[in-house]
Parts: sequence; structure tokens; C-alpha cells
Amino acid sequence: MKLTLAEPKYLKDSISIISDLVNEAQFKITKDAIELVAMDPANVAMVIFKLWSSSFTEYDVDKDVSLSLNLSYLKQILRRAKPTDMITLEMDTPSKLKITFRSKSVRTFSLSIIDTQEKEQRIPQLSFPVSVETQAEVLNEAIEDVDIVSESVSFQVEQGKFSVHAEGDMSNAVIEIKAGDNTAIKAAKEPVRSKYSVEYLKKMIQAGKIADAVRIQFNKDYPLRLDYHTVDRVMLSFVLAPRVDND
Repeated sequence: MKLTLAEPKYLKDSISIISDLVNEAQFKITKDAIELVAMDPANVAMVIFKLWSSSFTEYDVDKDVSLSLNLSYLKQILRRAKPTDMITLEMDTPSKLKITFRSKSVRTFSLSIIDTQEKEQRIPQLSFPVSVETQAEVLNEAIEDVDIVSESVSFQVEQGKFSVHAEGDMSNAVIEIKAGDNTAIKAAKEPVRSKYSVEYLKKMIQAGKIADAVRIQFNKDYPLRLDYHTVDRVMLSFVLAPRVDND
């Protein structure tokens, strides 16, 4: 296995984002892509990652490879990659992943492959009556706005309008996003509203670094799915459990 990436940001930024949610994860390297599906330790959020072979200048994979890595250590190494570096990933030994940065110098790191007892994660089959596609920056600003008000946020879609609500002890916030040039809304006949954790969303919206747009899908008291996708390069998706009021 030998993979060379000319644009470090797709791998570097993705691992930085994923590592905020997941400590250790198993990567599956196929002839088409590097893939990862993992749950956070609290079983509240799932991360789905795919870096397509078309992102690489060299992609030599004879057979499918699975390897588990500590994402904190991988993040630390990838942080040393400069925007102009070529990154090469190779199996140094059966227990080591070799990561090489090439630009004005050649820098080589080895990262231990770890043993994990976790079962393979399956992506849940979810059905959504509501879908909103908008600029990643729009969602980022909405979550940053509600973060100053509350630890939870409600998403709502009705009559061609997507709104984000938060209520705190001393203040509240409402952000309304209407269908238009940069926003497409698929709505159910009845209004749909559901509540989610701002803490988790703040970590997930960092995926705006790798894609300009986001697709938001949810249902009443039902998981949320966020999809960030740069065509032929990278996909980073999240599934987040709802916060259900006990009243």
C-alpha cells in the first residue's frame, strides 16, 4: 500500500475534526477510498468519512487494508504538514504506518497500529421528511449565535423556511433561513422540529473547512444527519442523537 496526497488539507482537516469526537478508529482502505465509520465514546454521535482515490496523485492498493489508529497521535503528526507538502502513507511494517512529508525537506513519522476489540460500525438506515441544503457558513453562524444562549438548539422547518431556535434562562435566539439562491428546502406537510446538543454541533460544523455546502436532515425527536461533500475528493458526515425533553 502506498498513497500520495498532493492536497494535505482534505486529510489533515478531516482527521482534526474527527479526533474531536472519536479517540480511536478503524480505517478501511479499499481500491476506491479511505473510509471510516465510528461512534463517539458516549454513543451520541457517529462520524462517516470517505477520502476518494481521486484525491490522490498516487493510489496503490493491492487489496483491502484495515488498520486502527489513535486519532490524537495521527492529528498531531498531520498538524506538521504544510499546505505545499506531499503526504505519503505506507505500511512500514505490519504494526506501523509510515507518514512522509515531502517539500523542501523529507520528514518521516511512524505511527503504531493499535489492536481494537470494537465491532464494525454500521451506518443506520434513516428516513428524513426534511432536508435543507445551504452554505456551510450559514449553519456555522447560526450555531455560533445560539451557543451564547443555550446548550441545546432546536431545528425547525415549515413553509419553505428553516429556523434555528435556542432558549436560555435570560435570553433566546431565533435564526431564520429562507429558501433561495443558496438554500434549498425539502419540507414535510406539517412543521418538523427537533432538539440537539450545541456542544456536539460546534465540533461537527468545523467540516465547513473541507466543503462549502452542507445538507441538514432531521425529523421530530429523531437523529440529525449533516453531510459535507466535495465532489471526487472527500465526504464527512455526522449522525447526532436528539435531545428529548422529559416533560
